[in-house]
Amino acid sequence: MSDTPHSDTPEGIVPDTQHRGLIARLPQMPRDLAQLARFDRPIGWWLLFWPCVWGVWLTGTGLQWQLLLWFLLGSIAMRGAGCVYNDIVDADLDRQVARTAARPVASGRVSKKTAWAWLLALCLIGLAVLLQLRLEAQIVALASVALVAAYPFMKRITWWPQAWLGMVFTWGLLTGWSAMRSDHLDALAALYVGSALWVIGFDTIYALQDREDDALVGIRSSALRLGGKVRGGVALFYGGAAGLWALAFWLLRPDPVALLALLPVAVHLCWQVITLDTEDAANPLDRFRSNRFAGALMAAACFVVGNAGA
Repeated sequence: MSDTPHSDTPEGIVPDTQHRGLIARLPQMPRDLAQLARFDRPIGWWLLFWPCVWGVWLTGTGLQWQLLLWFLLGSIAMRGAGCVYNDIVDADLDRQVARTAARPVASGRVSKKTAWAWLLALCLIGLAVLLQLRLEAQIVALASVALVAAYPFMKRITWWPQAWLGMVFTWGLLTGWSAMRSDHLDALAALYVGSALWVIGFDTIYALQDREDDALVGIRSSALRLGGKVRGGVALFYGGAAGLWALAFWLLRPDPVALLALLPVAVHLCWQVITLDTEDAANPLDRFRSNRFAGALMAAACFVVGNAGA
């Protein structure tokens, strides 16, 4: 899939933009900043937000709507900040990959100085969210900064940058849990590791789009490392995720009935694996985006198990 702008769309509008009409109405600079933070592709902040919900709802403290709205704002801002930072670091590499060559920094439409200023503004929003949390959750959230800063460099030194992303993208789960309680760390650990495996699975699917270009410019990914065994690898990661989620539920509520709450999300992950077409450019992106629905199903399971009998 190419990120080269279509001839009939404004500069910078790319094929996988999900809000093409809205983005196209913006003047060039606001449009570039929106795309730099990936506001036109909300799947990223949904995938960052859902683990926060899991961490809160599995604690059995009810809906906590106000806290979740703060987490949603934080997910949008910090996912945007992470994308801006990634594009600053990867500008030279992005110019060599068809899907990323038209990104605002790589293409030169946004200077690195402007990108750093935009990054700071997004981080200030994240700081405002951080200050709404209790001290324990603040400490946990801040502990992720080093992992986030190191992530863009992982694709240069390991075939498994998706594993690093798994640790980073599910950190909101630890923050959400810590915002409500500090016990049952065994269940929390199982939930976190399982969630990291889920991320490795869906980001391997996402990386299928770039295999040819990544191989040419020396970018490493799990999709390249697995070669022709991508479907089996994703099945293994998703199976491990479901197994560890079941363990987390069991450690928190040792009741076989509670495990049934995982059935919908497990079926959805199976559907992703069965219908994944590694040779079709559109199919992997569609299966990747469907994890927004998987996250919602997992959130429902966490709420049911966490609040059953409360």
